[in-house]
Amino acid sequence: MKKLLIGAMALLSLQAQSQTLTIANLEKLTESSWQDGISLLKEIVSMPNDAFFPEQIEVNIQWCEGQFQQRGWTTERLETGGIPLLLVGKQNPKSAKTALFYFHVDGQAVDRSRWQQPDPYTPVLKEQQANGQWEIIPIEKLQQEYNPDWRIYARSSSDDKGPLAMFITAWDALNKAGISPDYSVKIILDFEEEQGSPKLPGAVNQYKEKLAADLMLIMDGPRHTSNLPTLSYGARGISEIFLTTYGPKLPQHSGHYGNYAPNPALLMSQLLASMKDEEGRVVIPGFYDGINLSAEERAILNAVPDDEPAIKKRLGLGRTDQVGASYQESIQYPSLNIRGLKSAWIGPEARTIVPDVALAEMDMRLVPESDPKRLIQLIEEHITKQGFHIVRQDPTDEERMNYPKIVKVNTSISYQAFRTPLNSPAGDWLRKAMTRAFDLAPVQIRISGGSIPISPFVDALGIPAVTIPTVNADNNQHSPNENLRLGNYKEGILTIMSVLSEPMEKMALPKK
Repeated sequence: MKKLLIGAMALLSLQAQSQTLTIANLEKLTESSWQDGISLLKEIVSMPNDAFFPEQIEVNIQWCEGQFQQRGWTTERLETGGIPLLLVGKQNPKSAKTALFYFHVDGQAVDRSRWQQPDPYTPVLKEQQANGQWEIIPIEKLQQEYNPDWRIYARSSSDDKGPLAMFITAWDALNKAGISPDYSVKIILDFEEEQGSPKLPGAVNQYKEKLAADLMLIMDGPRHTSNLPTLSYGARGISEIFLTTYGPKLPQHSGHYGNYAPNPALLMSQLLASMKDEEGRVVIPGFYDGINLSAEERAILNAVPDDEPAIKKRLGLGRTDQVGASYQESIQYPSLNIRGLKSAWIGPEARTIVPDVALAEMDMRLVPESDPKRLIQLIEEHITKQGFHIVRQDPTDEERMNYPKIVKVNTSISYQAFRTPLNSPAGDWLRKAMTRAFDLAPVQIRISGGSIPISPFVDALGIPAVTIPTVNADNNQHSPNENLRLGNYKEGILTIMSVLSEPMEKMALPKK
């Protein structure tokens, strides 16, 4: 009876503090819940989730519906004409404020031959050996032991199922303690993010009344490379350019037609090389227009604790592009990246030929100041000035005879960038929550280098958005052997609890 009374008093104490949980409270709740969270993580990453296969995604959607329904949340599929979005919600009838969380549940495709484990969708626990290699250890060890540097290896363990498992675990821990947010919570689950979320912008406009909220919190992406608690106030957008140059109609013998038939790989190389200088800067006039960093903004960038010598050593770089004076400054500008090249064959399959075509795929990372339509127009004008005739489909025989240099150009725009001011009410609120959780202010990133499909929400709903990254930066996301560090998993649970328990009622948000 005495133990029950003590337990009840402890629970009442937590309930009384509800929205002002201390570090000690948060750590205690995390410690009592993280084992359940590991079971949840193992379950969620065991489901294949490549959106190229809709049947895989349907399994994931049903799992998410079941998880939230059993916790008393509302669930609704938002039809898009393709793979649906899933909107789940928990209403607080006493509050007029709402936070909208974003997660994506799909993952990158896998090349099983490059994973150092039996199956990318069967999670394993690994420990780093003295030689730097990661070896599988029995996952059952977690029932008795804990090492923050052990890692769970599985596809989407970090990007982005791990953060979703953290959220559900944090919610359960607070619920058991009788604690709930003083605001309503909505979560939008995206199942095509790794495919560029093609249906999302239209769906956000179609369902904006259902999605209405006061701010958006994105649970995606890694912490700063220092692995300190981090807030990111923006993300670059992305658009793509697909180029094809042409040589002879069919590959030709390089002895017979070398020096005679123009080589499309050389044409492509010359075209691509004309777009940048030796320092990696885009030389197309107007490409960087509109980006003028103030002294205050440069101070924000300089406050990020980047160890640039360590970054260069990790990447094996003896030099860096000179678009900006530092890593943080470089990602404040739009980028023009060659993400892939192809022409003919190499290695054991090589032929002594003049190729028929050369292909290049480029991506542009966008910042709020850059209009992708304008940048694409500038690039096409530059291509024309290099003497190329632009087509949208493979050239006809007549076009081949009339134009000495032909390039096929196709483009796509996935989504624009977004950026929320650091000194916004949303930023102040989140800094307060995370400082309470870790007893130190978080690292603040003005805009991250990667892209997430958030600008449609910011534009359609008229709300600020901030990313709360939780996973380790060296998680191999999108690559073989993706992983999640256990210390980050536990601290992610703690982070989410701090946000869910931070009072929002008094937060002054701009009127929409």
